[in-house]
This record gives sequence, C-alpha cells and structure tokens, in this order.
Amino acid sequence: MLTVKDLQVSGKRVIVRVDFNVPLKEGKIRDDNRIVAALPTIKELLAKGAKVILLSHLGKVKHKEAPEVVEEQKKKNNLAPVAERLAELLGVKVTFVPVTRGEELEKAVKELRDGEVVLVQNTRYEKGEEKNDPELGAYWASLADAFVMDAFGSAHRAHASTFGIPETLKKEGKPVAIGYLVEKEVSALTRCVDVKKEDRPYVAILGGLKVTDKIQVIDTLLKKCDYIIIGGAMSYTFKKAQGEEIGSSFLDEGALDYAKKCLEEAKGRIILPVDSVITDSFEPVEGRKISVAKAIPEGFEGVDIGPESAKLFQGYIEKAKMVFWNGPMGVFEQEEFQAGTKAVCESIRDLKGKAFTVCGGGDSAAAVKQFGYKADFSHVSTGGGASLEMIQNDGHLPGIDVIR
Repeated sequence: MLTVKDLQVSGKRVIVRVDFNVPLKEGKIRDDNRIVAALPTIKELLAKGAKVILLSHLGKVKHKEAPEVVEEQKKKNNLAPVAERLAELLGVKVTFVPVTRGEELEKAVKELRDGEVVLVQNTRYEKGEEKNDPELGAYWASLADAFVMDAFGSAHRAHASTFGIPETLKKEGKPVAIGYLVEKEVSALTRCVDVKKEDRPYVAILGGLKVTDKIQVIDTLLKKCDYIIIGGAMSYTFKKAQGEEIGSSFLDEGALDYAKKCLEEAKGRIILPVDSVITDSFEPVEGRKISVAKAIPEGFEGVDIGPESAKLFQGYIEKAKMVFWNGPMGVFEQEEFQAGTKAVCESIRDLKGKAFTVCGGGDSAAAVKQFGYKADFSHVSTGGGASLEMIQNDGHLPGIDVIR
C-alpha cells in the first residue's frame, strides 16, 4: 500500500477520510483525542503543499425516521464545533462547509489554496453514505486528485466515504493511500494475525457482554493463540456451559452450545475466572451487598473477576511474548468493580519492554486511558469494532483492502 509519505501532492486536492466521531455535549467537544490522532497525516499533507479536504461521520443519522427526527439528529451531530477545535490544534484556518454536496461545497474546494483545509459536513447527512451509493462516492471523488484513508475506526465499513471514493479514484488511475494512524494500526494488528515464533506464548484476553458478538473472534484466536483468557460478563455463559452456578449474572443463552463446543475443542487453552465479585444490585444503591464468591447464589450477579482470578490471569500474562486485549473484566465504570480490569492493566504494564502488547479499542481502551496505563501498551487501537474485525478476518477490512 502507498502511505501518505509516498504521495507527491503539491498543488493537488486530497480527500482525507478522518475519524472525527468525537463525543459532543450541547455542542461542546468532551474528548478531542480523535482530532489529535489525525493531526500527523493532515500536517504532512499541508507541508507538501496539498489542498486538504476532510470527510468524517459523527454519530448516527437514521434516515428512516420521521423528517423532524432526522433534522434533530443532524443538528445534534453537526461537525461545526470540530472545525473550530481543529483550527486551534493545527494553527491554520479551517473552512467549514455546512453541506455535503452542491455549489457551496464545490466553490469552497475550487477556492482552496495550497496548504489550506476544508472540513465537509457530517458524511452521514447523506442517505447514501452507509449504503455505499456509487453516485455519492463518485461525486465526492470528483472533488479530488488523491485519497488518504486515516479513519481506522471506520475501516470495517464499506461506505461511500471509506470505500466508494478510493474505488472510483483507483479506476481513474489516481493515487490512494493510508495515513499515519491507519499505517500504525495495520502494522500492530497484522502482527497479532500473522504470529511469529518469537511472539509466543501469545495470549488473548477477551471481556465484554455477549459471546455471540465475539464468536468469530474467538474461533480465529483459538487457531492463533496459545491461551485465551475470558473475563467480563461473557465469562458467565462459559461457566454456565461448564455446569457452574452463575446466579442472576448475564447469560447469553443462544451461545451456550457454542461455549460448550468451544471449551471442548480448546482442550484447556481457554482460561476462565475462578472467583467473582458479586452484588445483589447492579445499580449503586445504598445498602447493596458486595462480596467475593466462587459459586454465585440466586439474586446475585457477577460484576468483576475476583482476586484469585486476577492472580490466575497474571500467571498466564507474565509469560506472554504477545498480548491482545479487548473487553474489560468487569463493570469498571463503578469504582467497586474496577479491581479486575486494573489487575490486567498492571500485569500488562509489567511486560513493558519484554512483550508486544495491544489493547483492541472500545471499552478496554477507555479503561486503559482512565486508569493511566495507555503508555504501558505497545499499541492502543482507536477502533474497537475495526480491530476485532481485522483480527477475525485475518488482517482484512474493506476500507483497507480497497487501498491495496
């Protein structure tokens, strides 16, 4: 694949698909990490004298809803505040175009000078974006001389802005490339897929809620990993499959047969918790009971791994040469149930300089950041869904493959 470093783009119009899907509250950005992550690629293009056109989605716009609901969603997911913050971070003028097509956009692109930036309104304002409407992809492609994919969090979606544009430009013989953020993601996750001898033992740690959401990932990792540690709510489905009492803990009933089969085929390579932090109320109400147990009685649910499980997991992690982690060990958003997730963070911190460690985005990335362990990982992914799909699809994603 070409990378942004390879492009000769002086005086050229370059569309960059970025991930500016930032959390907003009443029009204010609560976390600008995704904007900051896109800066190296944007700055590289500006330094080369490119005319930069940025495209991103923000939130959801459900076009099947009533027109007034759609308008309300558009208003809520307007990219205008992002343009303002981007200009501050870049230190250059960023022209915000409040539409996704038409005269106003075409005029702004035409008037772009070398080293200037335009940010186009939320791509999901367009009904055809998520359907990869060929007409829409071709229209956006007509605005540019080159394309750079730097939105890893959207690379698992074949949308008009992630797939349609580069597909069209490639047919026209125009260059398409990946940006610095995507290059880093692809490099790290490819290593977790194409496992080398020196990266063994390879340990995967999976958490989260539903087993059914991670069946393909588990199947793929079982072929690649030496051990898979399973914590979080999904571990109770596996424990139930072993005939253990799980009380009122979350049970993914549709995945029970799969869990049984999986445990049989793994032949001891799936490691489950041996104790749990349990409570009689998920909500933080006064007087709720919290304790540690091996068997969970009715009326109680598991909300974190217990101290014996943390010690057991640490024993496998400390011997690893490579770790892939996706999904917290418990309800880390509540202070009483953070210990298990923190224990995994600490075990991985102790591997720094001795193993290659990847946090696969999503809630686990949020936990790693919240607890201050981000710098202890070799790589923390910016895309939860995309990182999982890249693992389960043997290194392939639509928004990356179209660049190859």
